[in-house]
Amino acid sequence: MRIDIWSDFHCPFCHLGRRQFDLALEQFEHADEIDVVWHSFQLDRTAPPVLEGSNVARIAEKYGVSIEQMEETHRHMAEQAAEVGLDFQWEKVTGGNSYDAHRLHHYARSVGREREFMDRLMTGWYSEGAALGDHTTLLRLATDAGLDGSAVAQVLESDDFGQEVRTDLALASQIGITAVPTFVLDQKYGVSGAQGVDSILKALAYAWEDQGNRPAPAAGGCGGGCCGGGCGGGTSADAEDTVDSAVTADAGCGCGAGGCGGGVCGTHEAAEAAHHH
Repeated sequence: MRIDIWSDFHCPFCHLGRRQFDLALEQFEHADEIDVVWHSFQLDRTAPPVLEGSNVARIAEKYGVSIEQMEETHRHMAEQAAEVGLDFQWEKVTGGNSYDAHRLHHYARSVGREREFMDRLMTGWYSEGAALGDHTTLLRLATDAGLDGSAVAQVLESDDFGQEVRTDLALASQIGITAVPTFVLDQKYGVSGAQGVDSILKALAYAWEDQGNRPAPAAGGCGGGCCGGGCGGGTSADAEDTVDSAVTADAGCGCGAGGCGGGVCGTHEAAEAAHHH
């Protein structure tokens, strides 16, 4: 069974969701028969390489909430991260443009170092405050992950693997993904957000048992209770509720007022930019 995952390196819930997915997959009895394909997504394609200043303050201003509210949101994210062994240093996190990081991700995949690269970039951004739009930083993190420094530098100095990124963005736009992380199970069912290990495991089991047995549901809805204020903690107790919607996110899916509500990060601008590229 194939699982496609759209994610952005600048999304805290993507890091959390990836860890939850890994833990769920470790418990899934058919894990050795799962083919996982990661896809690029950019929350802000128009951002400069590196954004200076407080990331929390910038997001609070963008969405019209207080810094105190946004700090509380990030503290809650840090608590969720700690539950699965992640160290979310939200006060260190920086913003910027993730395009070059995504290009390097595709390069890392091409040379068999995808997991190592993703691990290092995610730790660098999530826990160390690394600026993922800075070429010197990307070169350091990539070589830490075992990639050849001269080859990495060549990729960064060119637009190599840019088409792969653009293809991922266009596909996300085509199927209506405006929030990340988004998991597409068996090319049929969509699960949005950092759902929690148990919910992901249930969704995997449901999709596995249902392979080829029914058509994809009608478009509409967001999957996993991630629309607008209905996200709650980003979990769904019922496996069928979690997966029984098409991979189509409407206006309510995505960040909400805080920019990262309910276990997903997303913007209409990201989808529109991909659509018009």
